[in-house]
Amino acid sequence: MKAYFFATCLGGIAYSNTCLNAIKLLQQQGVEVIFKKDQTCCGQPSYNSGFYEYTKKIAMHNIALFDKPYPIIVPSGSCAGVMKVDYLELFADDGDYSVVKEFCSRIYELSDFLLKELKVKYEDKGEKVKVTWHSNCHALRVAKSIESSKALIRQLNNVELVELEREEECCGFGGTFSIKEPEISKAMVEEKIADIKSRGVDYLVSGDAGCLMNITGAMEKSGAGVKSVHLYDFIAQRINL
Repeated sequence: MKAYFFATCLGGIAYSNTCLNAIKLLQQQGVEVIFKKDQTCCGQPSYNSGFYEYTKKIAMHNIALFDKPYPIIVPSGSCAGVMKVDYLELFADDGDYSVVKEFCSRIYELSDFLLKELKVKYEDKGEKVKVTWHSNCHALRVAKSIESSKALIRQLNNVELVELEREEECCGFGGTFSIKEPEISKAMVEEKIADIKSRGVDYLVSGDAGCLMNITGAMEKSGAGVKSVHLYDFIAQRINL
């Protein structure tokens, strides 16, 4: 099987090791991973800011770039949601809709692809550990990949997953939102951290780099004492990839 890998902006800027681990998880299952060097943003910042025509140009660049009929794997529910669902709304009344629809049908958030298409079964090789999980808003409500992500964690026998009391609440990042509304964003992440600390866990796990960057930075500044890790780094560590 061949598949494209879409690294995302934050994957390229701050989470390159996470991207490498995500690629290794695919290669472990026999997937030939194709990485297009001219890939760019999914277009979410401009889309959320109302620049729809500009976002269409970004989308058409991605559609032209990933031109073969291979699955397109995205290690982020946020970006996957934009490319799988929001592009359809963006081009709903456009002559290119049929081309866009075919492209969107090939988008998979990585955990969905690993669980539903590759049918992975992981053997946990790590020590006993207690973790909690943060659900990214777009992954939860648009890409709808959260249950697959949690299912992968639950395959790990030595990992206890403790649910957050207010898991579905935003961490305050929201891309451009945290820049436009910093005081509200700060209050939201502080509430998220209080929920995380109340769970008595060793790690916070999340499948989205933006949320993880936001929560990690705030936890380090507040001395929360909880480590954070991206889902695909965590899985790679647990199976000694």
